[in-house]
Amino acid sequence: MMLARVLGLELDLVLTNIMEGAHMTPEYLKMNPQHTIPTMDDNGFILWESRAIMAYLVNAYGRDDSLYPRNPRQRAIIDQRLNFDVGTLSPVYLNLYRPVLFQGEEMNEENVKKMNEILGYLEGMLEGKPFLAGDNLTIADISIIVTVTNLDAFGFDLSPYENVMKWFERTKKELEPYGYTEIDHAGGQILASFLKKE
Repeated sequence: MMLARVLGLELDLVLTNIMEGAHMTPEYLKMNPQHTIPTMDDNGFILWESRAIMAYLVNAYGRDDSLYPRNPRQRAIIDQRLNFDVGTLSPVYLNLYRPVLFQGEEMNEENVKKMNEILGYLEGMLEGKPFLAGDNLTIADISIIVTVTNLDAFGFDLSPYENVMKWFERTKKELEPYGYTEIDHAGGQILASFLKKE
């Protein structure tokens, strides 16, 4: 949603209530048999997985390629960061908080250690760089800030990670004109409110 605003695109959002099984209806499964959210329909072109959707939107509608450069090496760095997000950062984050949020379990210290290890990798990626893939905001930053925003909302201690903290503040400021507070920060606060009820 933030990327669409950066690109000046208007989205026709369709609320899909997973608690009511709206993602399991025959109509939704025909569109996306994996039944994941978000799913995009761009005039009949169906795509799911938020990182793939972001890459597509920049390729199809970007005014330039600064958010997802065509240069093979620059793009490879962004792709690596996106793969780190989907394959490492997000799963570790989910392993840490899913049992707490949905089963009411205590925080698992091994999972906390693993999260700190992964944040250490992120810290290293940001060494000497203002953004995850270099000197400017890319779709890698827009993707990864979502998880970091949630960690922050849950009260995870990010203070040992100076590069991450500086990047987080810089990226929030960069995305504020495109709805960071109302989209990403607000979503993190909603999740955190469930955590506090336990």
